[in-house]
Amino acid sequence: MSGQHDRPESEPDETNEDAEDIPGKSAPDAAGPGNGEPDNDADAGLAELKALADENWDRYLRAAAELENVRKRASRDVEKAHKFALERFCSELLAVKDSLEIGLAPADKADVKSLLAGKEATLKLLTTTMERFGVVELNPEGEPFDPQEHEAMSMQPSSDVEPGSVLTVFQKGYALNGRLLRPARVVVASAPPESAGNGEAQG
Repeated sequence: MSGQHDRPESEPDETNEDAEDIPGKSAPDAAGPGNGEPDNDADAGLAELKALADENWDRYLRAAAELENVRKRASRDVEKAHKFALERFCSELLAVKDSLEIGLAPADKADVKSLLAGKEATLKLLTTTMERFGVVELNPEGEPFDPQEHEAMSMQPSSDVEPGSVLTVFQKGYALNGRLLRPARVVVASAPPESAGNGEAQG
């Protein structure tokens, strides 16, 4: 029949040929969200951050431990300073004590003059020792009264010194490196009263 020969024997399959051109279609080996590479990068970043955090934490622990050790050492040093601050001073005072003991040993056979000389030598040694450690004697007789360093026990009229000056020292004062240890106890001079004769003359 002539109608059967009008159809071509084969026609090209356009569907198979254009399959690669379909938008969104990708080859099996192309990189994509499902191939695992982005997850590997994230895991590596997290691991790096964790390692950095661990390192910083270790540094913090070491610094905290070192700070605690410094605090303990400082506390021990302060405690030792309180206990032994007077060690050198006491060591120097031993010489004074030795001098007193030596002077008292022959006291029953010594005369007054030798005993007095021994006491004076011991007092001089003690004064020198105290001065070596910054202890200064305050003996303000004849000086202006200073309420910062002197304690007025009373006032007494006097024509020998200026009013407001120290007339008599009852007890010497002492200062340690400029800081008052004990004020000097003194009598302060006041202006002498006018004589009766002067008063009559003025009247």
